Amino acid sequence: MSEKKSVKSRVQNFGSFLSSMVMPNIAALIAWGFMAALFIPTGWLPNENFNKIVGPLLKYAIPMLIAYTGGNLVNPKMGGVVGVVALLGAIAAAENEVMLVAAMLLGPLAGWLLKKLQDAYDGHVPQGFEMLVNNFSAGFLALGLSLISYVLVAPLISGLTGILAAGINFLLEKSLLPLVHIFIEPAKILFLNNAINHGIFTPIGLDQAATSGKSILFMIESNPGPGLGVLLAYTFFGKKEERSSAVGAAIIQVFGGIHEIFFPYVLMNPKLILATILGGASGTFTLEILKGGLVASPSPGSILAWLAMTPKGSYLATILGFVVATLVSLLVASFILKTSKSSKTFDQASKDLSDSKNSSKSSLENETKSFSNISKIRFACDAGMGSSAMGASILKKKLKQAGLLEGIDITNVAIANLPKDVDLVVTHKDLTERAKQIVPNAIHVSVDNFMQAPEYDEVVERLKESENPQLSNENIEKEEVEEIKEEKTDILTKENIVLDQNFQNKEEAIAKVQEMMEKSGFVGKGYQDGMLQREKEAPTHFGIGLAIPHGTNQTKKEIKKSGLVVITSKKGVNWDGELVKLIIGIAGKGDDHLQILANVANNVNTEEIVNELVENGNKDQIYEILTREEE
Repeated sequence: MSEKKSVKSRVQNFGSFLSSMVMPNIAALIAWGFMAALFIPTGWLPNENFNKIVGPLLKYAIPMLIAYTGGNLVNPKMGGVVGVVALLGAIAAAENEVMLVAAMLLGPLAGWLLKKLQDAYDGHVPQGFEMLVNNFSAGFLALGLSLISYVLVAPLISGLTGILAAGINFLLEKSLLPLVHIFIEPAKILFLNNAINHGIFTPIGLDQAATSGKSILFMIESNPGPGLGVLLAYTFFGKKEERSSAVGAAIIQVFGGIHEIFFPYVLMNPKLILATILGGASGTFTLEILKGGLVASPSPGSILAWLAMTPKGSYLATILGFVVATLVSLLVASFILKTSKSSKTFDQASKDLSDSKNSSKSSLENETKSFSNISKIRFACDAGMGSSAMGASILKKKLKQAGLLEGIDITNVAIANLPKDVDLVVTHKDLTERAKQIVPNAIHVSVDNFMQAPEYDEVVERLKESENPQLSNENIEKEEVEEIKEEKTDILTKENIVLDQNFQNKEEAIAKVQEMMEKSGFVGKGYQDGMLQREKEAPTHFGIGLAIPHGTNQTKKEIKKSGLVVITSKKGVNWDGELVKLIIGIAGKGDDHLQILANVANNVNTEEIVNELVENGNKDQIYEILTREEE
């Protein structure tokens, strides 16, 4: 049983790693998609000069970006640089193929090999020569990998191309058109769609069209339905950052006809190739039954181009072939995405508490050992100033009540600033993989909501079970917990508490937060962009009628001094599906705002309290609750 779980875990981690390589570069693919849809010779605004950008962007820039990201994920110390140089060997050897798969292979491989090399000579380099040795070792490794990728990787991908093309020809000869998608869809993901369409289907399709006036072969590879189904599934069931980008990609896919835009979404979860295969096969089967076909090859492969190339009397077949392919792909992809999401809260170093109690004695000893020397706990979010600070306060209080706080340092940080010697890291589930890449040796706890996380009780239980000595009640009473004790007027004033405001949406509410903080001299104009970006990455509501909007780590430079503003709304505002009535805007330059966030976490932590405060509270009551110091 444990071996099966291990295999499943490896598959999930592999998918997460692919996602970590692709997602930071989705913007480049979207830019390329729009550029191709507009400026290629068959695009909406053909432009010979602008079209010169399209090819290099796809062949060079995007694979290099992915290789750099993959290398840096494995080894931030020049792993990305070595990965890009290694990839260039494969790019140089390839003529008409896009080396995206090579990028996803060579980037992480280069980072891993460089790390092994650096570990080998670590501690053996004379003082003062570290930079010289690091640069030369990375340079020679990059040189070697580049030559190897030229000689081996590029021919390997070309060979795979030939195998796929042979399979397609066999199925065409046997009239098994729906089955041809078993080969077509994987080939498309390897960026071989144009080679398949124009090299195989178009010549045969032209002969058929010359005799019968139309050919179904023009519709096999160009059907935008399978890709659209995958993108719609991400729109409905993907993670926050995936959903936001999938909408734009779907528009490009179906109306622009740029199929390459959905390939990285499949690569993030390779099981989705099944959705495209079944979607494409279903669409082609529908077209066969209804005797559909086009008069010529649609380029680009959009639904608009399909309709433009449809002969009189075949529109029903064309539309149904697209719709059926979309729906089947959507249903299969949605099932895969929903069932692929891990329900684990701890990583392998910290399994679920109930499972551990039923496990063998040796397994329990190993797990307990990982909690036996916990001295540094960090709550991490992107900016390190909002929800993570509240989570740290809640866990600190729980540990204090359990007599376990002595010798344990708990605070919150921006995820990029996680210390290498941290023992336990608590993050929102959307950031856990990123935290693992930064500090892989720490215990990681993933939560859905920093304010209402049952995982905190599991951590307390694990620490109780560990070898950490428990404190007596006398010690607890004498313990002094370090708190930030700034003057109340420096952080929150009654003038910055406004009651019963009405907003059409969360964007209006955030604009009001920005207006109040800017007027008080807390932030500059650019801070609002950071708050809006934060909402795209991870909404700041807590599911109890409370939202705490704040900027990203990148917009901390806009903070002039720490400050908070409070807004209530009896009517409430729709905050990504949650009705929010209490809004606390944060600008935290240092740690001076943490005491107020601790008060929020400890005293405004249920929906009933929020409603009571909004419905019946006044400025004085709100001010007193948020600024009083814990005894």
